[in-house]
Amino acid sequence: MARMFRVLGFFALAIGLMSFAGSLYEMALLFFIQTAFFFLLGYLNLTERTYLTVFWGYMVVAFLGFTYWSIFEMKMPL
Repeated sequence: MARMFRVLGFFALAIGLMSFAGSLYEMALLFFIQTAFFFLLGYLNLTERTYLTVFWGYMVVAFLGFTYWSIFEMKMPL
């Protein structure tokens, strides 16, 4: 399970580098922070239950943030 967080960190780094190359600096910074978070968790060697709890907590925060941004900041459904 720890290896999967390192894989998530690798893909977050790839997305961050592509967004940096495309001059999307805020998005790049967000993905670089996520890269550091995933790599840090990947090397902590926690239990599998802890990794799953952290992952689901991350998913809840990410979906709530995406929903907030798309509804209130971009005013998409209106």
